[in-house]
Amino acid sequence: MPQPIKIELLAPARDGAVAVEAIRHGADAVYIGAESFGARAAAGNSTDDIARVVDYAHRFDARVYVTVNTIVYDSELKAVERLVRRLYTAGVDAVIVQDMALLRMDIPPIALHASTQCDTRTPARARFLQDVGFSQIVLPRELSLREIEAVKRAVDVPLEAFVHGALCVSYSGDCHASAVLRGRSANRGECAQICRLPYDLYDGADKCVERGRHLLSLRDLNLSDRLEAMLDAGVSSLKIEGRLKDVGYVKNIVAHYRRALDDIFARSGGRYCALSSGEVRLGFDPSPSKSFNRGFTRYFLDGPRQGGMASIYTPKSQGERVGVVSSVRGGVIEARLDVELANGDGLACFTPGKSLQGFRLNRVDGSRLYPAGSVSLSPGTVLYRNSDKAFDDILARPSATRTIGVSMRLGVVGSDRLALEVIDVRGNEVTVVRDVGVIAPARSGQNEARRRVLSKLGGTDYELSELVDEVGDRFIAAGVLAALRREAVGLLDAAQAVRYRRELRRPECGGAVFPDGPELSYHENVANALARRFYEEHGASLVCPAIEVESPRRVSGLTVMTTRYCLRRELGACLREDGAARLAGPLRLESGDIALGLEFDCRNCRMHVNVLDGKKKKQ
Repeated sequence: MPQPIKIELLAPARDGAVAVEAIRHGADAVYIGAESFGARAAAGNSTDDIARVVDYAHRFDARVYVTVNTIVYDSELKAVERLVRRLYTAGVDAVIVQDMALLRMDIPPIALHASTQCDTRTPARARFLQDVGFSQIVLPRELSLREIEAVKRAVDVPLEAFVHGALCVSYSGDCHASAVLRGRSANRGECAQICRLPYDLYDGADKCVERGRHLLSLRDLNLSDRLEAMLDAGVSSLKIEGRLKDVGYVKNIVAHYRRALDDIFARSGGRYCALSSGEVRLGFDPSPSKSFNRGFTRYFLDGPRQGGMASIYTPKSQGERVGVVSSVRGGVIEARLDVELANGDGLACFTPGKSLQGFRLNRVDGSRLYPAGSVSLSPGTVLYRNSDKAFDDILARPSATRTIGVSMRLGVVGSDRLALEVIDVRGNEVTVVRDVGVIAPARSGQNEARRRVLSKLGGTDYELSELVDEVGDRFIAAGVLAALRREAVGLLDAAQAVRYRRELRRPECGGAVFPDGPELSYHENVANALARRFYEEHGASLVCPAIEVESPRRVSGLTVMTTRYCLRRELGACLREDGAARLAGPLRLESGDIALGLEFDCRNCRMHVNVLDGKKKKQ
């Protein structure tokens, strides 16, 4: 029978404390930012803190990946080298990389993962990244199952795909809106979230057809009901977005996906198994709808859709639907509720103008809701709960345990020595032998008493799952058994530290040719001499460097986003379905001093967002 495919649930970590909780709640790996050069500048961590995460993770065979996924300037190359060396010394399993300069640096043989910022849309690009030395490839969020299958046929390395969290409207790594319009580079970890702004939409006749809508703001990804299909398509690392999310969010979402994956493994007939070790026990029932979300979408996993991808009325958390307002009298809301609410819950609803307003419940009396402050509502208003106080309180406390199961065998060697043999589920095996002198017979059975002593593993990562007691009716002092147990646990920890092996960097194939043309534009984000040299050695030449290095002379007309999301399709005006009659082009978006033109590539089903002169036209 073939060996099961090891599946990795990969969780985000803002800091070391979140990383530990992610692993405790079932993550097989975490990704975390170092003090610099990560695509979330606000989520940096010291190397010492990362080393502590590594120590905890490796106990459970879980992995730690560090994001070094910004583009790098020439003046920063040596600093990046030093950082990667420190991470390697700290025991990090891999670094997640966007800038090809790292392939030309003097760094240790640490495994490299190709970030989603590498924009790996095609099998040819994926094959190239594999051949130049990447051990894992993070796929764009935009791919369908069929496209994922095509990529998998082209490569042998593991494929990583997002399954939950916020969606970037542009192909990751190919968004320059923040850099061009606000001087804050998304490729440098400083995204200004231009896509979450409210926009006015103008048609070809300069008529405003949508006002103050978040037309580029997507809903959050949720593929928890499509995990098995993703595994069958060739994905082996399932990634949760959210390195800026709080610990409660990470606990809940990781636990939800852990439970879903374990159910899949149980019915897979041994085809799939978890990458890491240990049994996770949850103290709550996870529910993604109870954590921050903008509403959910499967995006393009099942192919193109006619709409429902965007959260055009708000980029904030909408929450779960809980009921409908029946009446409002004297500041008291009477509602038809689908669920039970509680004092302190946070509710939200949409105003007649479709803006989101929120309020806190001071008191709940059955279907009567008493808000903390005045709220203007009308009958028929749908209520959502975006803060479940009872649920949040659970997540604020210890809410999961994770333990390594051990089997013990206790026996007598000769007439005066005890032997304790311990085997754990990770494959470690140790034996402790101690001279205890003459072992006297006991007046009564001692098996249960010995089990109680040997099972006292609190404060460690271990849990006794089986004990074979071959001592019989002989007396062993509890202190002797406790000493044997402590020594065995120490030896298990040492054995795991020796047994754990990191994956090393793949060798680079010198004959690999960059597949996307011989000329590199600003879309490839080349910002330093080493990256330029890398591409030249693989058959490409630089025409235009990264926008961050050399701003284009002519900004107007510059493409700053390329997206598979189509605003026409979202609004029911697809050009393939007579959408021009319903919404005449050319279309443009305006928000404050920002003006963006929309260009529709219907052949490839893509939308390009281009900078206009920025002068708002008067209506």
